[in-house]
Amino acid sequence: MKIAIGSDHGGFELKENLKRLITELGHEVKDCGCHSSESTDYPIYGKAVAELVMAGAVDSGILICGTGIGMSMVANRFPGIRAALCHELYTARMSRAHNDANILCIGARVTGPGLAEEMVKVWLSTPFEGGRHLRRISLFDRKG
Repeated sequence: MKIAIGSDHGGFELKENLKRLITELGHEVKDCGCHSSESTDYPIYGKAVAELVMAGAVDSGILICGTGIGMSMVANRFPGIRAALCHELYTARMSRAHNDANILCIGARVTGPGLAEEMVKVWLSTPFEGGRHLRRISLFDRKG
């Protein structure tokens, strides 16, 4: 799979660790920045990842900031994006199995690196269950 990854300065170190893990798992990584721990604006990187996922240029994305909240808010503004802010393994698994999340958001200041790595492993390996969940997801973009 091709995975786009992005972070702000608060998630830079975790992003670098997760890039290595994703590559070790046999996936291709597209790093959308940031590229240092210098202060920067998270919407730049959230937008970059969401646009790649939305266009189908990558299979999914991972976004990291201090809490994960800002990144999830940015990404979910894009049509077809289902960004899930997860803090532990259960929500990471369910975001894929039931919600077909295509972007995983993580807060580097609230989730330790070991747990974040396990979340990424679970998230990348959990298939969407479809069925009644697909029907519900199809309601996301309907007006009225």
